[in-house]
Amino acid sequence: MNYIDLHTHTTASDGTDTPTQLVNNALSLPLSAIAITDHDTVDGVEEAIQAAKGTNLEVIAGIELSCQYHQKEIHMLGYFIDYKSEPLFHRLEQLKQARNLRNEKMRQKLEEAGMPLTMEEIQGPHKETVITRAHFARALQEKGYIKTKEEAFQKYIGDGCPCYVLKPEFTPKEAIALIKQANGLAVLAHPMLYKMGYQELEQLIASLANAGLTGVEVYHSSHNMANSSRLREMIRPYHLLPTGGSDYHGENKKGVLLGVGHGGLRVSHALLDDLMAHHTSFLSTANETKRKNL
Repeated sequence: MNYIDLHTHTTASDGTDTPTQLVNNALSLPLSAIAITDHDTVDGVEEAIQAAKGTNLEVIAGIELSCQYHQKEIHMLGYFIDYKSEPLFHRLEQLKQARNLRNEKMRQKLEEAGMPLTMEEIQGPHKETVITRAHFARALQEKGYIKTKEEAFQKYIGDGCPCYVLKPEFTPKEAIALIKQANGLAVLAHPMLYKMGYQELEQLIASLANAGLTGVEVYHSSHNMANSSRLREMIRPYHLLPTGGSDYHGENKKGVLLGVGHGGLRVSHALLDDLMAHHTSFLSTANETKRKNL
């Protein structure tokens, strides 16, 4: 059976593999497709596509957008996006500027707490990367302020912690609209990480389904079999598609391996086939609508 991984990160955001290294890693595994889903950027997509040319590996152009929902940060995955879309590029630039302002506020809070860092130390060796909290965690560990990256999130920069700064408002519905504008499909990422009860989670999913959500990441490194089973049942009434991925970050998440997560994850290529069929239908409908409006 062919397996896929529809949730991976590169050095374009908070992964430690370059896009080329990630492709080479995938080629060494029984994977037939991967999606490049860096945080709020598509900068790694083109390199990955070029690296996979002439191989049997399919690279899906994707993204992972950070959103706010009831004071929680949630993530929206986009698949098959037109990563060269001008409207997408301009909106991502706006989000990048907002992220930079937030990062500086968090840096200042850490300094006030006795843990000074420069933005260069936080950014690390990859100067074009989108800085995330994972970069802060690495820098804090390298400076000796903490022993583990997990400690950074638990004590300082996790949601609600003393040095955490909420991002400017960008809602899940806005993220869905942006993905669809770029001819992509929107999928709610790793729902069990949001620490919602099943009732609240279903309310979120129902709301997003009405806004154009295509699917939910049912299979993820943080989900157990019971979680995945419950999610599949939950999304069925809304005619949403299940997807899955490891959320691979390389050395930044050492326990999460490409394609298999913590070891037991296997995502069937059949899920990608369903997504692709839905995307073909979506594009056909969009083109027909444009034709009628001419």
